[in-house]
Amino acid sequence: MNTVFLALGTIFVILAAAFHLYVFFLESIAWSNPRTWRVFGLPSQEHADITKPLAFNQGFYNLFLALSCFVGLAILALDFSAGMALMFCGSGSMVLAGVVLFFSSRTSRRSAFIQAGPPLIGIVFLALGLLL
Repeated sequence: MNTVFLALGTIFVILAAAFHLYVFFLESIAWSNPRTWRVFGLPSQEHADITKPLAFNQGFYNLFLALSCFVGLAILALDFSAGMALMFCGSGSMVLAGVVLFFSSRTSRRSAFIQAGPPLIGIVFLALGLLL
């Protein structure tokens, strides 16, 4: 095992989880705020109100992805394999969600890279840390 790569991977997974917590806040708590709905490209408060139930639900998906990474990190010392599995599962789900976003919306490609990049880097470093 390479502890430097494991540490780097963990840092990127934490960054990805923190980003998903922020997105949870935007989608599930601050959705009706004009600054928030503009970030997501909505043209009006009416559109924000119509999409609020969908955004609320989507926000919780982001929360659960973040929690899987944070819980994995928290239990690493107790059960290394289980902690790694949770971190890989949460990060892998973030990457796959970013891939879906990339291919489903041309206007959201930048967001897809922001969503998928850090967890992908984290996965690569964690895998290298386990293999080397």
